[in-house]
Amino acid sequence: MIILRAVVLGLTLTLWAGFAGAQEEPDFDAWQATAARAEQAIDANRASVRAFEDLRAEIADHRKSFLAAQDANKARINTLQSQLAALGPVPEGGEDEIVEARRSAVTEQLSLAQAPVIVAEEAYRQADVLIREIDHLIRERDREELLSRGPTPLNLTKWPSAAEHVSKAILSIGSEARLSMNTPRRRGEFIDNLPVVLLLAAIGVLLIARGGVWSERAVERLRSFGGRGAGVWSFLLSLFRIATPLLGLLALMQAMSATELVGRRGTQVLDVIPIWGAILLGLRWICERVFPKHDDDALIPLPSGQRAEARLYGSLLAILFIVHNFLVVLASYEGFSPQTEAIALFPQVVFAGLIFFRFGQILRRMPNSVPETEEKVVRRSSERVARAVGVGMMLSGLGAPLLAVFGYATLSYEIIYPMIGTAAIFALVLILQNFAADVYLLIAGKGQESRDSLIPVLVNFAVMLAAIPSLALFWGARVSDLQEAWFKFMSGVSVGGVVISPTVFLTFALVFCVGYGITRVLQGTLRSTLLPKTSIDTGGQNAIVAGLGYVGIFLASVVAITAAGIDLSSIALVAGALSVGIGFGLQTIVSNFVSGIILLIERPISEGDWIEVGGQMGYVRAISVRSTRIETFDRTDLIVPNADLISGTVTNFTRGNTIGRVIVSVGVAYGTETKRIETILKEIANAHPMVVAHPAPNIVFQGFGADALEFEIRAILRDVNWVLNVKSDLNHEIAKRFAEEGIEIPFAQRDIWLRNPEALKASDA
Repeated sequence: MIILRAVVLGLTLTLWAGFAGAQEEPDFDAWQATAARAEQAIDANRASVRAFEDLRAEIADHRKSFLAAQDANKARINTLQSQLAALGPVPEGGEDEIVEARRSAVTEQLSLAQAPVIVAEEAYRQADVLIREIDHLIRERDREELLSRGPTPLNLTKWPSAAEHVSKAILSIGSEARLSMNTPRRRGEFIDNLPVVLLLAAIGVLLIARGGVWSERAVERLRSFGGRGAGVWSFLLSLFRIATPLLGLLALMQAMSATELVGRRGTQVLDVIPIWGAILLGLRWICERVFPKHDDDALIPLPSGQRAEARLYGSLLAILFIVHNFLVVLASYEGFSPQTEAIALFPQVVFAGLIFFRFGQILRRMPNSVPETEEKVVRRSSERVARAVGVGMMLSGLGAPLLAVFGYATLSYEIIYPMIGTAAIFALVLILQNFAADVYLLIAGKGQESRDSLIPVLVNFAVMLAAIPSLALFWGARVSDLQEAWFKFMSGVSVGGVVISPTVFLTFALVFCVGYGITRVLQGTLRSTLLPKTSIDTGGQNAIVAGLGYVGIFLASVVAITAAGIDLSSIALVAGALSVGIGFGLQTIVSNFVSGIILLIERPISEGDWIEVGGQMGYVRAISVRSTRIETFDRTDLIVPNADLISGTVTNFTRGNTIGRVIVSVGVAYGTETKRIETILKEIANAHPMVVAHPAPNIVFQGFGADALEFEIRAILRDVNWVLNVKSDLNHEIAKRFAEEGIEIPFAQRDIWLRNPEALKASDA
C-alpha cells in the first residue's frame, strides 16, 4: 500500500544509514554465488517482483561492503607510493643493485596492498550493474502493468455477477465467524475471554466516541485563553483527535481478536483496519487544521462555507480510499476476475473524480489573503501551491474516470489515489510550516511579523525537502529507489579523481568553521587587548588584524582539506583549468584582492586617514578584500576599488602625521600700508592655538589684483583635520582687526558707460 510505504520510509532509511557504517569484511565466495544467481534470474526474467526486490536487497548489501573495502589499506598504499616516489624514476643506464632491490620490494608490497582494493572495485562495479539491470526489469514490468488495457466497467451485463461475487466475499467473513461460533472449542474460548473482550470494547467505544470531543474542548478552551504560544499548544492538543480514537480502534481490534471467532479472511481485514483508521483520522485532522471553523486559524483563505465543504470532501476522500483498499484486500484472497475487479472499483473512481473536481474548483478560485504589495512571501507561495494542487485535482478528477472507462483501470488508480496522498502531503507541509513558525515565535518571543524572517523560511524549506521522498513513493517510486538515491548521495561524486561525499564535506566544513572561529577570536583579542598597549598606530593595528585574518582563513582551509582527506594533487589539473577561467573572467576581482593585500603591507593609506581620490575627500573607514570604504564629509560612504587606490593618484593628508598647512587669502584697498597689513596678519596667525611656532607662519604679498592688494596667510597646523575650523577662525579675526584698524576690505566695483544716452532720453519723452 502506498501510504504504508510512505510511513515506513523514514524508518527504513534511518536503519540503512545506521548500519551502512558498520560493514563486515566482504565475503567474495558468497558474492560469486549471489551474482551467478542474479544473472540467471535476470536472463530468465521469470521471477516475481518480490523475488527480484529480495535479490536486489541482497546485492545492495554486498555492494556496501565492497564500497567500504575500497578504503582498506589506504594509509599503507599511500606510504608505499610515497616510497616509490622518493626512489624516483629508473635511470636509463640502470641503477644501483640496492636501489633496484628496494624498488622491487616496495613494488611487490604495493601490489599486495592494492590487490584487495582492486578486487573490491571490480565486485562493486559488477554489483552496481546487476542492481541497475534488476531496477530496469522491475520498471519495465511496472510500466507494462500501468499501461495494460483491461475490460471496461461499462459492460452492464457483467454487473450482476460482479455484485454477487463481491457480496459473497464480504459475507464469507461473517460465515467464518459463524462457523467458529459453532465450534465448541472456539465458543468456550470466547466465553473465557468475554470479560477481557467487553472491557477492551468498552474502552475502545469510549475513546472513539469521546476522545475527539475531549480534544476539541481542550483546544477551544486554550483558544479562549489565547496568549503566547497558543498556536503551539493548540497544535499539540489537536493531535489527540488522532491519538485517542486510534487507541480506541486498536482496543476494539484487540477485543475482536480476543473473541477467537475471526477466521483467516477476517484476520487479514483486521490487520489493516488500524491503518485505515489512521488514514481516516489523519486526513480528517489535516482538513480541520487547514480548513478550520474559525477564520483566524485558516491556513488557506476560504470563506466559512467553502471551508466546511472542504472538510467534508476530505473525509469522503478518505472513506473512498479505505473502501478501495478494502476491495483490494477482498480481491487478494477471493481472486476476483479482472472484469469483477474493474466493476467493483469503478464507482469509487467516479465518486473520487467528482469530489476531486469540486475540491479543485474550491482551491483554484481561492482569493488572495494579502495584497501583492505586502511582504508576505511565504503565505503567497503557499497559496500559489494550493492553487496548483487545485488544478491538478481538477484534471485528475476528469482524467481518472475516463481512463477507467476505456479499460486503463490501473492507470486511473495510479492517478486518483496518489493525488489524494499528494494533496494530503502538501496540506501537511503547510501545517508543519505554520507550527514551526509558531514554535519560533514562542522561543524568540517576537510578534507575528517575524514569521517571514530567515529561520522560519529555512525551516519551511527543510520541511518541503523532507516531503519529497513521500511524494516520490506516492507516484510510483519504490523504497529501493530512494535507498539507491541515498546510497549514491552518500557515496559522493568524483572530481578530478577525488570523491566528494557528504562525510568529506561535513568534515571539511566542521574543521574550517573551527579554524575560522579561532581566527576571529585571535583577531578580537589582538584588536581589543594586545595591540592597544603597543606603540603601533591605528592603521598598523588594523593591517595586522586583517593580515592575521587572511593567514588564518588560508591555514583553516588547508587544514580542513587535509582533514577531509582531499588529495590536492589529484585535482591539480582541474584547479589549473579553473585558475585560467578565473584569470580571464574574474581578473578585476583578483586585481582588487591583490591590491588590498598591497595596501595592508605597504600601507600608503590606513584606516582613519584623510585622503582625496577621484575628486572626492573623506576619511578611510575600512579596507576590505575587494574595496575600501571612505566616509565623505557629507557623511556618505564612498566605495573605491582597491585597484584604483594602487594605480591612481591619491592625496593622503594625514599620512604618517596630522601636520598640515592652511592658506587664508585676503585683499585690502589700494593705498593701505602693506607692512602694516603684514604685521597684523602675522599677529593673527601667531595668536591661534592650532598654528605651530616652528616653522612660523608666513605672510605673502601676492600682488596687485584688479580690485585689491592681495595677501595670504600660510601657516602650519598641529592637526590638519581642523583646517576648516582654523580657516574660519582666522577669517573672523581678520574681519574684526581690520574693522578696528580702519582697514578697508574692498569688493569689486564696476562703472557703467552708456554709449547712446540721447536715445534713452527720447524714449522717456
